[in-house]
Amino acid sequence: MFVHKVWNDKELSKMGKGGGIPYPMLSDAGGKVGSVYGVYDDNAGVETRGRFLIDPDGIIQGYEVLTPPVGRNVEETIRQIQAFQLVRKSKGTEATPSGWKPGKMTLKPGPDLVGKVWESWKTDMAFD
Repeated sequence: MFVHKVWNDKELSKMGKGGGIPYPMLSDAGGKVGSVYGVYDDNAGVETRGRFLIDPDGIIQGYEVLTPPVGRNVEETIRQIQAFQLVRKSKGTEATPSGWKPGKMTLKPGPDLVGKVWESWKTDMAFD
């Protein structure tokens, strides 16, 4: 927890507006939470860096685990959260293609889409 405090006070507070992060950080000294999620390294006594996107029903919808030297992309995490929220709100009647961003075209899952995603991709979803 002390490393989190220093990281927040000395690093995160200088990286964005308002300073720090708008959510609590977890300190898992005994590795109990990390063990449940499969990211606790018994030999090192620490968790591997990971992020888990958990829906309101408590179901993991997405996760990413990286080794410490590789940084994470907060924008990608936010994009994925927005995509999961849209799919949840649509009750599965919409899907978001790779790289989808709010305001961009979504896909309508169903038999008519199978084998034809590329048609929508090349006309409406070309890489930005």
